[in-house]
Amino acid sequence: MKRYYFTILLLLLGILAVAQDRFENVEITTTKLTDRVFMLQGAGGNILIQVSENQVVMIDSQFAPLSDKIKKAIATITDLPISFLINTHHHADHTGGNKNFNSEDVTVIAHKNVFVRLEKDGKKEVFLPEKIIEEDYKLSLPDDNNLIIHVHNAHTDGDSFIYMTKSNVVHMGDVFFNGRYPYIDIASGGSITGYINAQEKILSTINEETKIVPGHGALASYEDLASYIPMLKDLKNQIEKALTNGKSREEVEKDKRITKVYDKNGFGEGFISSEKIRTTIYDSLLLEAKSK
Repeated sequence: MKRYYFTILLLLLGILAVAQDRFENVEITTTKLTDRVFMLQGAGGNILIQVSENQVVMIDSQFAPLSDKIKKAIATITDLPISFLINTHHHADHTGGNKNFNSEDVTVIAHKNVFVRLEKDGKKEVFLPEKIIEEDYKLSLPDDNNLIIHVHNAHTDGDSFIYMTKSNVVHMGDVFFNGRYPYIDIASGGSITGYINAQEKILSTINEETKIVPGHGALASYEDLASYIPMLKDLKNQIEKALTNGKSREEVEKDKRITKVYDKNGFGEGFISSEKIRTTIYDSLLLEAKSK
């Protein structure tokens, strides 16, 4: 029995060591978007730092083990305190660092479904949003207005995008994977139709000069988003036809012709493979059809 518990202990220590090693060599890079807005990239979702007159707005917090590195990167930008931490959705690569940035002086803002899912996952109060939004919310700063707008059943059921109207920068969260197929979390309320609708709503909110921060990937432009939407519509239409013609999930998964055009451009080389996006859209459309 003692040997059994000793083996379990060694396994747990091994898992912990692997987790620590995963982040040990991660570097946080900073890209200046405007005089007051900066994009931070490391491992996990992209972070935005907005420096106002006497306070800082932070959007997403990546993984907890990276918090010290992220704090050092922020310190090279400003020594002003963080006043607001906005979460675009509930996934750990966007909220994992909440506990290390939240304090009595910080207000965490997110959609109500972010609160529900984090609480359901057993996260402690320090992780949870204190300002809960239902649909739209305007965070007014002395030098900018941040529109926090909920989009329905896109990447998840709790997605919000944040549009800094004066800086003309938008953080889309995981409603955009620049240059890669998107991750649509069906189990968390995401859907292909909602994803497309969300992107169209964002495109109609911003303008051609807006700088777009995706949840993952490089800084994007209006044109990058405008060309991404037709790709998703094409994939959705092809797989809808396959469903109508009685094709099985396995047949759609194996049908490389569906994504061939986009695979050539490297869209299947990210977190979501070509096979995965085909089955995800298939599952989403099947679920939508059953719910009608």
